[in-house]
Amino acid sequence: MRFEQVAFSFNGGKDSTVLLHLLRAGYYLHKEKINYSNGNQPDCMLKCPIRTIYFECPCAFPEINSFTYETAAAYDLQLEIMRSDFKSGLESLLKEKPIKAIFLGTRIGDPNAVGQEQFSPSSTGWPPFMRVNPILDWSYRDVWAFILTCKVKYCSLYDQGYTSIGSIYDTVPNALLSTADSSSTKENFKPAYMLSDGRLERAGRAKKISSKCESTHVLSNGMDNTGAHRSSFLTASIIAVGDEILFGTAEDQIGATLCQKLYATGWQVAHIAVVQNDVDSVAEEVEQRKSRDDIVFLFGGLGPLHSDVSVAGVAKAFGVCLAPDEEFEESLRHLIGDHCTGDHNELALLPEGITELLHHETLPVPLIKCRNVIIFAATNICELETQWECLLELSNTPLVQMAPFISKHLSTMLSDIETAQVISKLRMDFPDIYIGCHRKSRAGPLIISFVGKNKIRVELAAEKLSRRFHAGAFCEFSCD
Repeated sequence: MRFEQVAFSFNGGKDSTVLLHLLRAGYYLHKEKINYSNGNQPDCMLKCPIRTIYFECPCAFPEINSFTYETAAAYDLQLEIMRSDFKSGLESLLKEKPIKAIFLGTRIGDPNAVGQEQFSPSSTGWPPFMRVNPILDWSYRDVWAFILTCKVKYCSLYDQGYTSIGSIYDTVPNALLSTADSSSTKENFKPAYMLSDGRLERAGRAKKISSKCESTHVLSNGMDNTGAHRSSFLTASIIAVGDEILFGTAEDQIGATLCQKLYATGWQVAHIAVVQNDVDSVAEEVEQRKSRDDIVFLFGGLGPLHSDVSVAGVAKAFGVCLAPDEEFEESLRHLIGDHCTGDHNELALLPEGITELLHHETLPVPLIKCRNVIIFAATNICELETQWECLLELSNTPLVQMAPFISKHLSTMLSDIETAQVISKLRMDFPDIYIGCHRKSRAGPLIISFVGKNKIRVELAAEKLSRRFHAGAFCEFSCD
């Protein structure tokens, strides 16, 4: 494949910056070989005239645009700027100047990394080319070790606490790098390379809101967390595997208990689902949630029975095989003895290459963690309580303690029609506060809940609602 037949997708971020300098090194070796064979000295220490694709979006940070153009000029990148969407831009680009492969700075854990390998053909419906992902297996720490060791320039936003950069609408500094000073009203942040736990790289990515330039996330029922002062939100999903729940023969109490525990830890539960005891059903749900949320909890379907498909489903979601895990097998042997079939205990088959065992002296067998998916073996609330407490006590726990939620609940006998318009307006005035309503019965009182992480804002929202109606229309209500 000729040099002219490949391209490089650059977005100004840390990952594509690493890839740029890897490509520069490769280009230097390529030119060195050609020039030496011709008796010439190589003159390409800085230049790397590779065809470079940059999708310029009106929602991009100005610092990203500036860094991209400065970098292109410094290294003689053949910059081709696209201002349409990614797919349309590629179609136009490949039509004018066909290419066979595009180098991408994709890493495992990125939302678009699902199912990709170092060499992955483009998806169905897209222009045909080979996606080349040289740093797919690099960690957050690997990326920063390379940048700092090689002393290469990077976008200035990373020195301001941004650890993963998207658009101006869905990206804020990572709250875990905050160095807030009580004597100052300004919140300062440590540089991105100071983040100790790379698994929380995307903690500064707010859930998306609708904007004219891209589809970004937001919690549809309130708690808009797009401002820098609202960056303390991490989201979790809960997946229950069990035909018995879907048949109505068993009640999912574990899921509800997990919601309460996550709420108490300051985490936002974004999604809860019950799926069949079917490998594909588990895989599909895990694949959707693992890239959308910071952590996914899965329970049910764990064991040697034909219906115990959870581990296989997780493996399929990550595109890996099941393989014997000697460490886990040893733990099982202490628990159940040598009661296993075949050469290996089938219970010890775990997703290959992505599994971390979380040990605690209280647990007879360790918890299973596959990237950001944690599998609980609990079958009842009592077992969940034990496993949850052990998870929190681990020195390497993935459950970072976040700022707690503050809640206030008001009760009223006013009708839905009387309150609807006022509450809708209130939600517009307090986008950072979840405002929800429910009734325990149609004849009973309406319960309005205010939930957020700023006590003053929660109290203010409740007070503003009360002032819109006559005295005594609302009374404080306990949901305990």
